[in-house]
Amino acid sequence: MEDRENYRQGLGRLGENAACSILESMGHVILERNWRCGHLEIDIISVDPEGIHFVEVKARRLNMQAPPQENVDRRKQGRIVKAALGYLNTAKGLPRKDMECFFDVVAVTFEGDRPHVEWIPQAYIPIYV
Repeated sequence: MEDRENYRQGLGRLGENAACSILESMGHVILERNWRCGHLEIDIISVDPEGIHFVEVKARRLNMQAPPQENVDRRKQGRIVKAALGYLNTAKGLPRKDMECFFDVVAVTFEGDRPHVEWIPQAYIPIYV
């Protein structure tokens, strides 16, 4: 079981590295990686001229049954939104509190060691009830 967890963490780290590379190539500045707010986590927080991006990264091997981004369901979205609000209320986030917020997903599919990276900007818009 521990080997499987290490494998998943390693794959996740590779996916996040690939996601950071693609975001930086598009002009994003990475502010945080694996930012935690209690038990909530945001994989990547970046900023570009348009605003601040809260990015969920999903990495999978090629032999999967569904695209990685399909695992970012409504429940997961809600957790990311709560964490984003937590970030914006910290000293690091406060200066960016009035910026436009975007919730993106980066899906990384590995074929061997080669990543195929798909950035899905504004993958969802939070609904406040």
